[in-house]
Parts: sequence; C-alpha cells; structure tokens
Amino acid sequence: MFLIFLVVIFLIMSVKVLNEYERGVVFRLGRIIGAKGPGLFILIPIIDRMVRIDMRTITLDVPPQDVISRDNVTLKVNAVVYFRVVEPNRAVVEVENYLLATSKLAQTTLRSVLGQVELDELLSSREAINHRLQAILDAQTEPWGVKVSNVEVKQIDLPAEMQRAMARQAEAERERRSKVIAAEGELQASQKLTEAAKTMETQPMSLQLRYLQTLREMSSEHTSTMIIPLPMELLRFYGGNNKS
Repeated sequence: MFLIFLVVIFLIMSVKVLNEYERGVVFRLGRIIGAKGPGLFILIPIIDRMVRIDMRTITLDVPPQDVISRDNVTLKVNAVVYFRVVEPNRAVVEVENYLLATSKLAQTTLRSVLGQVELDELLSSREAINHRLQAILDAQTEPWGVKVSNVEVKQIDLPAEMQRAMARQAEAERERRSKVIAAEGELQASQKLTEAAKTMETQPMSLQLRYLQTLREMSSEHTSTMIIPLPMELLRFYGGNNKS
C-alpha cells in the first residue's frame, strides 16, 4: 500500500502537461537540458526543475513618460509594445525577468528616441518614429530570445500653453490659405477680363452684342430708373457735329 502511494506521488511530481502555446525550460541538477512541450512529458523528481514560458504575444503598456523634445517642449507620452518569446532557453538563462527587463527597456528607449526629435516631427511622423522604436527594442531584446513585433505611441499630452499656441497657428494658417485662394481667384478673373477686352478690341461686333445683352438685363429689373450706356463712338459723333 505504501509503495502504491509512493508511485502515485512520483507520477504527480514527474508528469507535466503543457498547452500548445507553452514551453517548459528544464534544468537537470542546475544545468539546462532544453525546452519541452507542448503536450505530456516526464521529469525526474528532485533532480529536474522546469520553468514555464508563455509563447504568445504579450501586450505591454508603457506608463506615461516625461519627455523633453529637441526643441525643448515638455511632453508626457505613453506607448504600447507587442512582443513574444521566440527562444525559451535564452529568455530564462540570459535575463532574470524578461517581462520586467523589456518594460524598463521600452521606457528608457521611448524617452531617448523622442528626446531626439522635434515636436512637429513627433506629431506628423509618428509612423516613422514607431518603426524606429520597434527596430531599437528588437535589436536590444534579441539576445534575450524576445521578438518585438510592434511599438505604437498611443497618446501625446502637450502643455496647455502649447495647445493654445498650436490653435492660434492653425487659425493663422487657415486665414492665410483663404487669402491666397481669394487672391488667386482675383488674378484669374483679371486675366479673363483682359482676354475679353482684347477680344472686344479686335472684334467690334462682340462689343455691340455685349451692349445689347446689358440693356436686356437692365430692362428685366423692376426699377423706375434706367441708365442706358452709350458707346464712345456715338459721343464723338455728336461732339464732331457741335464743332461744325
């Protein structure tokens, strides 16, 4: 009976089952013998020790960091890092706690990279900055058997005075664009009027047609006073008769 009890205890201590997304790094008398799993395998009690590693992608929220940009603007920036373990043996042997180490590394890298760019670049080129952060983190975590697949800067908090300055700048830019559009419209209108004047100068009949069209438009208006324009040629004609 006692022997059966010992066998049951031995099986409970030696038989291990790992899920598809898990690996077990096994140490035998302190020396690593490799990663086991997934599925069922047997360890030697007391002699073997296993460290369970999750191989799924981990989402790590980087807490807000105080950053001073290259143009001396104080910001508060947070980010999210997506990474996973690709080599379980190195994740256990090369670093004490790969989760904590990756988190601290992401914080320092975020402050370092964003401190090298100006505010306008940070706001307009966020995708490029994300790629730069991902490349730096992936290179530094590679010896730990950790693969950083993506880094996203989530939120950028600006000081209140900087927000007001940016609002004034945006308003001035919109006003400038409206004035430029109005000036371009006036330039195009003046060019068309110049072309029309040249056409009327070379083709007197077009001037007569425009004169008749103007009279028609004026007659359609409900008014008690009507001003009829006279061609300059007609005035010169009457002027010439008076001299005679």
